[in-house]
Amino acid sequence: MTPDATVHRQTLFWLVATALVLLAGIGLRYPWPADEPRFAQIAREMVESGQWLFPTRGGEYYPDKPPVFMWLSALFFRLVGDLKLSFLLPSALASFGTLWLVHDLGRRLWNPQTALFAVLVLAFTPQFLLQGKAAQIDALVTFWITLGCYGLLRHFLTGPHWRWYFVSWVAMGLGIMTKGVGFLPLLMLLPLGFWARNPGQGVEPVWRWRLLVGVVVMLVTLACWLVPMLVQVELQGGENLLAYRNDLLFRQTGERFVNAWHHVKPWHYFFTQAIPVVWFPLPIVMLVLIRPLMALLRQDAKLRVLLAWVGLVLLFFSLSSGKREVYIFPALPMLSLVVAVLWVNGRELPLAKKLDGFFRWLMPSIAALLTGLGLLMWLSPERLPGKLRDYADIASAIGQPLVALGLALIVLLVVMRKADLFVRLASASLLGWLLVSLLVWPRVDPHRTPNDMMLQVEQRLPPGAELGLIYFKEQFLLFSQRPLTHFSYLAPLLQQEQNAWIWMREAPGRHLLVPTDAELGCFDGARAVSLGEAHRREWVLLGPDAVRPSCGSPARFQRFHYQPVTRGVLP
Repeated sequence: MTPDATVHRQTLFWLVATALVLLAGIGLRYPWPADEPRFAQIAREMVESGQWLFPTRGGEYYPDKPPVFMWLSALFFRLVGDLKLSFLLPSALASFGTLWLVHDLGRRLWNPQTALFAVLVLAFTPQFLLQGKAAQIDALVTFWITLGCYGLLRHFLTGPHWRWYFVSWVAMGLGIMTKGVGFLPLLMLLPLGFWARNPGQGVEPVWRWRLLVGVVVMLVTLACWLVPMLVQVELQGGENLLAYRNDLLFRQTGERFVNAWHHVKPWHYFFTQAIPVVWFPLPIVMLVLIRPLMALLRQDAKLRVLLAWVGLVLLFFSLSSGKREVYIFPALPMLSLVVAVLWVNGRELPLAKKLDGFFRWLMPSIAALLTGLGLLMWLSPERLPGKLRDYADIASAIGQPLVALGLALIVLLVVMRKADLFVRLASASLLGWLLVSLLVWPRVDPHRTPNDMMLQVEQRLPPGAELGLIYFKEQFLLFSQRPLTHFSYLAPLLQQEQNAWIWMREAPGRHLLVPTDAELGCFDGARAVSLGEAHRREWVLLGPDAVRPSCGSPARFQRFHYQPVTRGVLP
């Protein structure tokens, strides 16, 4: 068997193994907060109502994000018929698509070995599988951004390939419709302008005025959603729809970037706090092999294009005061190619051997630490240090799986002790995520959902009783077995309470589900019925006898009603 054929078989194995790990655990857990229940509920309401143009959460318009991720979630829910089976599929499939695009770029721009190592880098970098196995928007927008970069690189570095060039602009349009930053591949045109030249005579140039048509392609793609949405807003009017349009197009995009009101971090957050953790161990590899990396950058314009684009993405997000580690996730696929090229060319160097030796000590140490921590959680959870004692119930549930994980990693590292460092890292990562998905998820799930509490609600309320929510969590909508009324998820607590007071007085047999940390003045908390804790908060039922005689008038009258139609995630 030729060396290329061997590498091809190895690459196929790692692609399949990563795909199986991405799918592992689907159906073994429900959506977990903070974001997963929200998107699952929105998808459920799209299928139930048949109204897909304006996402709703409990009947209230959801303006924080464009709709493409919710559309895909709703599509899979409609096809599968069970949110527990469908809600993780968009992220898993998008992540595999990203993996395949990175592999294909490595093969076309460099060689099959680079493609193999790029796949391994994504498999062992924590953020890739973390996002691929979570029902959040970021895995999907990263796929669109990677597809946009793929099309540009195919055209400018291996082209001309006009079809791929225009596909990149379609991907950018879909990326913007998924999350506003879908335009990030545009930043790649800057380094491409420096280092991508037209081919020689007799070959069609890659730089032509025809490039400007790409902007039209992106605008047409955006118009497929934006025009119907804007037309419906104008035709239907109404305060809520106008607020949805303005919030989505302006407040959640430009205003959020310039004047963030959440997740405010210092300018260096990504470099000093996020990257060392979510991209571990890539910064170590690049710093240890910095001289070979600099030499490769001087020789290889393709590498300069990719690394410059990664730098521009990091700079772009660093300019905003609002920062989360998921924001930089779209840069990881291109960085994986840079690290793969570096490792292919530098793994035999003395510094690389020293790095390998460091990880031969570190990885067994981590496995032993996991084993010891698992034993402590399993046998004596009350002896956990500090704030971990607050999670003793979860710790005791996952103690045994954690011991199994630690021991399995030790065995794996012994069996694969002669393998390449990247192979060992990827093997450990995939094994870890496989066991977490199959063993840990089912044990943690009861602690991350309000299922038990919502069953208590059903036991305490008569069949005809109406239930209202104040200061609630989206997963309550998912697990409710009866119609729900709420008073705007986005409204201030006082306004929600005042609207709820009006609703409670309008008819008998109405009850409110509220957390005890909500300071209420219109209801008598002494008459509340405790339902226990869910998500580290105690929840209580307030009945008609808890309604005080008077309450102030709300600044705005808001009331939203949600009637469950499908089973959603109900057991």
